[in-house]
Amino acid sequence: MDKIIQALSNNGFAWQDYMVFVIYIIILVGMGLFLSRTKKGEEKSSTDYFLAGNTLTWWAVGASLIAANISAEQFIGMSGSAFASGIAPAAYELMAAATLLVVGKYLLPLMIEKKIFTIPQFLRERYNWGVGFAFSLLWLFLYVFVNLTSVAWLGALAIQQILGLPTDMTIMVAGMEIDQVRMVIILSLFIIAGVYSIYGGLASVAWTDVMQVTFLVGGGLITAYAALSFIGGEMGIGGAWDTLVHIKDYLAQDPADTHFNLVVTRNAEAYPVVQDDPFFTNPGIVLIFGALWLTNLGYWGFNQYIIQKGLAAKSLDEAKKGMVFAAFLKILIPFIVCIPGVCAFYIMNAPECADLRATLAGSIGRSDDAYPFLIRNFTPTVVKGLSFAALAAAVISSLASMFNSTSTLFTMDIYKQFINKTASEKKLVTVGRLTSVCALIIALIAVYPLMGGIDQAFQFIQEYSAFVYPGVVVIFGLGLLWKRASGTAAVVCAIGTFAFSIIYKFAFPDMPFLVRSGVVFITLVILFVWISLKSKKSVPADELDEHTVKTQLFWSHVMFIVAAISLALCIGGFFNETMHMLGFEGAMIFFAAITATIGIYLRSNALDKVQDPKLVAIDLKIFQTDRTFNIGAFGVIIILTILYIALW
Repeated sequence: MDKIIQALSNNGFAWQDYMVFVIYIIILVGMGLFLSRTKKGEEKSSTDYFLAGNTLTWWAVGASLIAANISAEQFIGMSGSAFASGIAPAAYELMAAATLLVVGKYLLPLMIEKKIFTIPQFLRERYNWGVGFAFSLLWLFLYVFVNLTSVAWLGALAIQQILGLPTDMTIMVAGMEIDQVRMVIILSLFIIAGVYSIYGGLASVAWTDVMQVTFLVGGGLITAYAALSFIGGEMGIGGAWDTLVHIKDYLAQDPADTHFNLVVTRNAEAYPVVQDDPFFTNPGIVLIFGALWLTNLGYWGFNQYIIQKGLAAKSLDEAKKGMVFAAFLKILIPFIVCIPGVCAFYIMNAPECADLRATLAGSIGRSDDAYPFLIRNFTPTVVKGLSFAALAAAVISSLASMFNSTSTLFTMDIYKQFINKTASEKKLVTVGRLTSVCALIIALIAVYPLMGGIDQAFQFIQEYSAFVYPGVVVIFGLGLLWKRASGTAAVVCAIGTFAFSIIYKFAFPDMPFLVRSGVVFITLVILFVWISLKSKKSVPADELDEHTVKTQLFWSHVMFIVAAISLALCIGGFFNETMHMLGFEGAMIFFAAITATIGIYLRSNALDKVQDPKLVAIDLKIFQTDRTFNIGAFGVIIILTILYIALW
């Protein structure tokens, strides 16, 4: 205990910093419990508990989406990736903003119209109970053993380093050396997130997320600004902006440096081994036109703890506007997490920073140490506490969302479907709360054996998420949009997404994982379409009105033209060195495949005389958007265009 007290006294934090953090925790838990209340004599229904009673406004939807999404994975993992290779990982955030527009216009309206509670529920109704049940188990496994453990681990790791807490207070448990301090932090994070989320459900989670995202975005931006200002003052450079420009110009002196490039080119001269090249994890324009879209569509469109916020909106228009608001917030994230990582790289590697380095506390032993190192050394009093609160907000809000979505999946897709089909509303809420408690305990037990020893957690999580998302996008996307998608094809692709990902990983070890993910997607699409067209369970198709037929045929022709152009650019990549260095082959073959797929299902929907008996009937009017959505979407696209032009 003496070690901990000594560490807290000598870590650069003042009492004001601790006070900021304590006030944040008190407000958070107090607000969460206050919002958990029910009127006297009333009980929460399953809709109240799992979908916040469909009361979320657009700003609550947008804030809750970002609060659920941003966690230690971004603050620590993406900042670590920026330290190692530059701002190219920011494409995950920037292209996510574009993806949110697609989800808001095309995917979310279909789910809200069909009154979807959970993602596996859609699979059960669209295909069969087996597909829904399999994905329920898959998501439960991922949430408990991957998401909860990784978010809690990275959050605890960051808190431990920021506060300078000892790492040598260990005990042996079942042959494992356990860091007691880290486990106490993980338990504390679970308890704080669980106190209000388990009792109050999604309403508590979503409304507290509005406060969380204020701490998260505001604290993150202030941290980046304060760090740049401090470095500029110490180095005699000037203010925050002058310091950022200086770092950019300094790093640009090395032709092989990619720290300020959103698009990374292959540099065989500087990196003869492709796995050492930043291009391997950020392969050029694949991050714009390639299989990054699979990760983003899978995550933002078909991920329970994300899409649940949109499903809980008070109306479809509110949900759509919430997606646009989230897209604007998403654009801010690279400035919050990537710039600090690049600053840390400059400080630790530039010869001109040698004198400054000698005065700093701690060091960066691995990439993921970058953000905590920056907070400890370069943020002033109060701002340090605000930065700490922002990181805690990111971790706690994500854990709270995961607890709620885990309970939703188990209660609605397993308990109600297979264990107690006549369960009362009160019983469903009780089971939901117990499920969250069980998830907390299991994740706490599993976290140490599963995590640790990962240098760049963000890239690790993205790579292995890419095993799942090709199949998820094919099964959900075609299930929603194509009238001939069959249950048999869904089962085959659910198995195939893992099988082909593993096979291709060993068969093509030099292929960047995002390119490999695109190849898996193409394989699954071919399989899915072939099996569905061969299905003997088809029934006569519903007759469509002439306007719908003409609209679908027009857009199918547009998609086929885009696919042809993309294929030509892909082929060009094999013969043109500049195009090859930018990754045209991997990006454009995927873009050709996805646009051709859209063209095929649109043409099939318009002309085929048979359909799957469980198709999703689509009224094209639900895709219409109002002026507010269109102006907001246009603004997002303009900002993204400017950023890519400026940082290409």
